[in-house]
Parts: sequence; structure tokens; C-alpha cells
Amino acid sequence: MPQNINKSVKDLVKAAISAVPTISVDDAMDLVGSPDHVFVDLRDGTEQAKTGIIEGAIASSRGMMEFHIDPESPVHKPEFNQDKTYVFYCASGGRSAMAALVAMDMGLSPVVNLAGGVGAWKKAGGVLS
Repeated sequence: MPQNINKSVKDLVKAAISAVPTISVDDAMDLVGSPDHVFVDLRDGTEQAKTGIIEGAIASSRGMMEFHIDPESPVHKPEFNQDKTYVFYCASGGRSAMAALVAMDMGLSPVVNLAGGVGAWKKAGGVLS
């Protein structure tokens, strides 16, 4: 018997985007290097290697993010244990919105999602290193 999928990925992304605060690329560009903000790249390592990441961003693939956030995890990243605003991003904003929702459920706060992700960042002239 075939599976009965009752929520599409579009449904999940739409719900996450509705629940997570968003930041525009223009506003986010002004925050690069800010001592009060941490950019978090949720793309996988292959994507990051191919295009680069926003300067100073934490690389935390979507598949490992929960483990990187949890201070009890053996692979915890201390960058997630700061009193700062976390700016999540991915290629286009869908994965990062879903990741941000999970991070918020875990207690990470405040978290915002970069609208349009790396695609919008590059289109607006943003630099990746």
C-alpha cells in the first residue's frame, strides 16, 4: 500500500516561514560583522564549498544543526551558546525557515530567517567568502 503523505514540503516551508521572523537581505547586509549577530549557514558542505558562505557565518548543515545547538551534545558548537541574534540562511530560505523553527522550539532565541537565502544575497550584491 502506498504512503499517504498529508503535508507537502511546500506546506511545511509555508508554515515555518509564517512562524519565524524574517529579515531582508538589505537589513542583513548591515549586520555582517556585528558583535550582536551570528549568521548560520544551514546548507550542506558541498553547497558551502561551491559558493562560499557569508563572512563570519557558522557552518551548520541542516542535518547536524540540532546537535550543534544542544550544549549536551558531543558536537555542540559554542557559537550557539551566546546572547546574540541568530540569522539563519540556506540557498533560498525554505530549509533555513524550517531549521529556525526547530531551533526556536529547542529554546534558541532570538532567531530570524534570511528572506531569499544565498540566492537573494548574491542577487543584491552580497559577498560570499
